[in-house]
Amino acid sequence: MKKEEIIEVVEKMTVLELAELVKALEERFGVSAAMPMMMAGTAPAAQAVPHEEQTEFDVILKEVGDRKVQVIKAVREVTTLGLKEAKELIESAPSLVKEKTNKIEAEEIKAKLEAVGAKIEIR
Repeated sequence: MKKEEIIEVVEKMTVLELAELVKALEERFGVSAAMPMMMAGTAPAAQAVPHEEQTEFDVILKEVGDRKVQVIKAVREVTTLGLKEAKELIESAPSLVKEKTNKIEAEEIKAKLEAVGAKIEIR
């Protein structure tokens, strides 16, 4: 059988028949039709938009904890909020402490707030 004849036969097959054919070939030759992970990145169909590294982060106060006064002081230290605004922010947790900040600053804010008992999430 020539290559064109094989292609013509395959073209006339249903999806179920093709699936069965693939399974039979895998069993007969001891191979898998699945694309190896190394090759997946080089295949044209697998090439997607390159993943952009996140550069802006939001720091979110999830829970205040037991040391409310210390959390208010820490929030004031890492933001430009006054006493009243900082108190309102922590009382409305979960709430946004700082948005669109760089990773280093986000980690520093998280460390300061967690040091006084708050639970923080960075997105």
